[in-house]
Amino acid sequence: MENKESFWKRIRRKYRLSVLHEETLAESWHIRLSWLGLFTIFTLMFALTIGIFSVVIIYTPIRHILPGYSENIRLQLIEESAQVDSLSADLKLQMNYLDVIKQVIAGEVNTDTVASLDSMQIVLREQLLEAKQAATEEFIREYESKGKDNMMLFDVQSTIPAYTLFPPAHGAVQKHYVDVHDNFVGIQTLPNENVTSVLAGTIVYCSKAIDNTFTVIVQHDVYISVYRHVSHVLKQVGDVVQAGESIAIMNSDLPLEFALWQNGRSVNPEEVIAF
Repeated sequence: MENKESFWKRIRRKYRLSVLHEETLAESWHIRLSWLGLFTIFTLMFALTIGIFSVVIIYTPIRHILPGYSENIRLQLIEESAQVDSLSADLKLQMNYLDVIKQVIAGEVNTDTVASLDSMQIVLREQLLEAKQAATEEFIREYESKGKDNMMLFDVQSTIPAYTLFPPAHGAVQKHYVDVHDNFVGIQTLPNENVTSVLAGTIVYCSKAIDNTFTVIVQHDVYISVYRHVSHVLKQVGDVVQAGESIAIMNSDLPLEFALWQNGRSVNPEEVIAF
């Protein structure tokens, strides 16, 4: 008990700190503090310093340089960047749609007109089909001359149609017909290129895919034509279209995929259409 009392007495005993004038030795300033008071002052100053630093770190940009804090900022930036990309994609689609509407209103895109075809192109296309038909007939005659019978299997009219099919679009064929399992022909077109019906017929199907492109199917007298990856459809299901009439517009990086069917069987479009 005596040691404790002597300890408390010591830390509460006050000391005088004086500042004297060097020449006159007169006291200019003094302070009286005990060890307990000195400890209290230092504790308060330390707490005040911690408080000031905490406020500065929390409410100023200095907090961004602290370890661990930048990770939350990075995650937030990633989320906001994803949202910005999504909004940018939606805005781009809307702008493309408005551009097409403006072009249609301004008359820059012929929506319901028959695509102009050079008469010489039609003549050359008919000559190409006639040449194929003549070659087939010549083959039949040579085969029959060898004494083969039952040549009715070679029905020229069933294999070579008597129709002049218009090309579905102007462009370069990048993908050729392979077989019934890969029966689409890929045609790379210019932007805003018209997609036309190869023959007169009726729109029987129109559907939008995940990549925001459309697939259109037209029923003709002897054929069914399929147009895939078109950007904007100009007709509706049930509309009657003429041969060479615009049914859609290409405005994407994807090529136009075109397929032709007859009597439930796939037909190679390059054999009946001069692209």
